[in-house]
Amino acid sequence: MSINRSELREKIMTIIYQISLYKSNGLEYNVDNVISENIAIDNEFVKDMVYGIVTYFDDLGIIANRYLEKWTVDRLDNTGAAILRMAIYEIKYSDTPPVVVINEAIELAKKYSDESVRKMINAVLDKVINE
Repeated sequence: MSINRSELREKIMTIIYQISLYKSNGLEYNVDNVISENIAIDNEFVKDMVYGIVTYFDDLGIIANRYLEKWTVDRLDNTGAAILRMAIYEIKYSDTPPVVVINEAIELAKKYSDESVRKMINAVLDKVINE
């Protein structure tokens, strides 16, 4: 069974969402366990993205906060924050074309967040690629 990149990003978003809940509640977690709970196959893209986002978690939040007007990433819903961190990481640290990253993030936001969060994600990512 093969999973396309859009589906993999949705899995990554879910994993980052879970990890952010663990972090905010001071709970211990094992990244590999969280990954394996969410995706049945071993996938390098997922591992690279998740480990990268976890490594740069706070830095990604700082970048997001720089462009969120009158908001902080911590005020976004956990799903929106996970989408934003994932997209910023992918723009900064991968070869994926930024337009693809933004489109994928917006599609996830349409599915999991409200319109105001989707608009914030779009605005922040636009500023990130133009910095």
